[in-house]
Amino acid sequence: MARLQGKTALITGGTTGIGFETAKQYLAEGAKVIITGINEERLATAIAQLGENAASIRADVRSLKDLDNLAKEVKQEFGSLDILFANAGIGYFAAIEDVDEAFYDNQFDINVKGVFFTVQKLVGLLNENSSIILNASAVNEKGAPMGSLYFASKAAVRSLARSLAAELAPRKIRVNALSPGIVRTNFQSKLDLPAEAFEGFIDYVKNITPLGREGRPEEIAKAAVFLASDDSSYMTAADIVVDGGYMNV
Repeated sequence: MARLQGKTALITGGTTGIGFETAKQYLAEGAKVIITGINEERLATAIAQLGENAASIRADVRSLKDLDNLAKEVKQEFGSLDILFANAGIGYFAAIEDVDEAFYDNQFDINVKGVFFTVQKLVGLLNENSSIILNASAVNEKGAPMGSLYFASKAAVRSLARSLAAELAPRKIRVNALSPGIVRTNFQSKLDLPAEAFEGFIDYVKNITPLGREGRPEEIAKAAVFLASDDSSYMTAADIVVDGGYMNV
């Protein structure tokens, strides 16, 4: 039997990359899937590829109004949820002298505020024995020049998983973090790095990663399936790190 048969999942930032690959794998495991994003064209393209058991709702996780509307639409169309993957995120790098308030706010509004309020607005729709997955990053215990805000935002997401897990356990809702290593997706186009700088960053991470390569979106999605399924029924507040060894070596 498919591991997610009869379940309904919502994935923020589900139009491309890890979110899109996770949607594909959730569908293959029997779930109904709702994806969100802010670009209508990408949403339409993704749904055309995902098929009839997938739906899309436009929502910007920075906007509490959008998240309120998202919760309203999910309740009207689907009734409840069993899986919430707070996946939407960005990452920008800059020297400390070059960071302004807008740079700071945008990164934390999406990576931290967006994750927290996504959970807050949708938690009332989650059934007992539901699973919440927060997309953190293998950098959440690391540091690097020019990465202070991105790394700090992902450390905050990891911390949220611990506290939300404790708070929601009495409601029989599990909360875990998923921390990918370097994975080449369209996420990198948001890093605001010149192509040569980005490739240099990729090479640097690969060189210090024991497995010596980038990850693939489908490898991260497999971990998201595990965390969504009853296979992880005795796990909460954990961080599943899928990074080729980058964080721990």
